[in-house]
Amino acid sequence: MSPYALLCTSGLVAIFSSTMAKSPVLPLYASYLGVGPLGIGIVASVSPVAGITCSVLAGVFADRYGNKRMLTVAAFVFFTAPLLYLLAANVMLLSLVRFYHGLATAIMVPVSMAVISGIYAERKGEALGMFSSATLAGRFFAPIVGGAILGYLATNPHAGFNAVYLVCSAAGLITLLLMSRLPKDNIRRVKTKRTDVLKMLSELTTHRGILLTGGVEAAVLFAYGTFETFLPLYLINKGMNAYEIGAVLSAQIISVALTKPVMGKLSDKYGRSSQIAAGILLCAVFMSLIIYAKGIIVSMIVSIAFGLSMSVVTSATSALIGDLSRKEQLSSSMGVFASIMDIGHTTGPLASGIIAACFGIGKVFLFSSALLLIVFSIFTASCRSAKMGFTVTKDAG
Repeated sequence: MSPYALLCTSGLVAIFSSTMAKSPVLPLYASYLGVGPLGIGIVASVSPVAGITCSVLAGVFADRYGNKRMLTVAAFVFFTAPLLYLLAANVMLLSLVRFYHGLATAIMVPVSMAVISGIYAERKGEALGMFSSATLAGRFFAPIVGGAILGYLATNPHAGFNAVYLVCSAAGLITLLLMSRLPKDNIRRVKTKRTDVLKMLSELTTHRGILLTGGVEAAVLFAYGTFETFLPLYLINKGMNAYEIGAVLSAQIISVALTKPVMGKLSDKYGRSSQIAAGILLCAVFMSLIIYAKGIIVSMIVSIAFGLSMSVVTSATSALIGDLSRKEQLSSSMGVFASIMDIGHTTGPLASGIIAACFGIGKVFLFSSALLLIVFSIFTASCRSAKMGFTVTKDAG
């Protein structure tokens, strides 16, 4: 297998493993252990914190010590973390395991994206889109398989949870074996001083283009976090049943997975910035139209349309980070980007929960739409003021 095929396959298997450990198993397992609703919320919120705090460091270490080494570390975490769930007996231990498990994704995703951007410099949008689609496939099938295992062993919940986490660990082992087949980094790495690392971090965290692009991704994931959290509640109030709501959400995931490579290819050909701007605007429009979703047909159309709009944006943002980064800083840049977007995904449900409590569930979609419009205005104005235009920078380094 080529390095690219290895990364896509390992991405699918790894995200399948981490997602099945979380959805729908984690809240059920925590409840089985006697953890209350507040504790379950705490446990669920720990993993994104690992992404926010550790993605940047993962990128820095990858640039300094090698991408393969860091990807192997991530795969080892994917392999060992599921087994630790079986040893956790309270909120504190479960939270520690979730943080440890979250490190795997925090390392693997930005470093893999950096490697792919380096391999496919001229068509990184399409290549990154295919990698993202592979991870989405893992994310799609994980709850189905996890739910089926628990359902089959419903009369013996302890055996069911054991089986699920053993399957997760087996998938992690496959990821570890795949990562071991990656070729060694062929870039000669020079050891840097701590002051040089701090200087590089300062440069990346103040880089206007990286911060702006990360802010766009964060805003889109803020809206998506709101969407996946509050759409089910909104549609339940409109008289839809759980099966119909599941179909609506699944249709969106499939639409994103199938179209990301195509949208990425379009950004390679016609430019990133114009596509990002158009996608943000479309996300804002379809987010606001959710309040008109009532039956399954209309809800499905709006859900798919919002998913396609997300695909337009997110297939170009990660590629634009690759365009803006120097080759020796690719992993670090992707780490900064991943941390920013995790902040958006994490704060979306929290902020929207406050809005819903104060003004009603329907208002959360209008709030997210307004935020997207503000980001659209900032992005387009910043591109023009920086004289970036709406074209791809072929070699920002």
